[in-house]
Amino acid sequence: MAAEILGGGGAETEKKVMVAIDESEYSHYALIWVLDNLKESITKSPLVIFMAQPPTKSNYTYAAALGSARMYCPVSANPEFVASVQENHKKLALAFLEKAKDICASRGVNAKTLTEVGDPSTAICDAVQKFNINLLVLGERGLGKLKRTLLGSVSNYCVQNANCPVLVVRKP
Repeated sequence: MAAEILGGGGAETEKKVMVAIDESEYSHYALIWVLDNLKESITKSPLVIFMAQPPTKSNYTYAAALGSARMYCPVSANPEFVASVQENHKKLALAFLEKAKDICASRGVNAKTLTEVGDPSTAICDAVQKFNINLLVLGERGLGKLKRTLLGSVSNYCVQNANCPVLVVRKP
């Protein structure tokens, strides 16, 4: 599916720009920034909008009351539940991508969309390599040093590991 979306004919002379989005205002700002500042580049070559779908867990933890204490019980999810969660993640990602594509169309840019299941950091870098992306654009969430250290940073991971230049757009 992903290869069909991006197409192949004559793509080797084109410089592909990919904007990785999520549901945050920061990625929305990065997309708008690209449309405002790289318009000439993205009208001559493909603009790819990417969104990672989170992997579905096969077990979940539920809290159960036990007197005044809580007991946490890991429970394996049945295959139907896992499939339902995966389908909902896919629908949500496709809805966000469609909205982003509409934003691009309203500014005269024809964008292609792509979604993959996986941890956002690795899924983005894998897509960059798989589809020969020439420039990756990400929004910066504005995490402080402590949160970035504890939670990790998708943009930092991509700067270190993507096989192309990475532009991190910071919202003022």
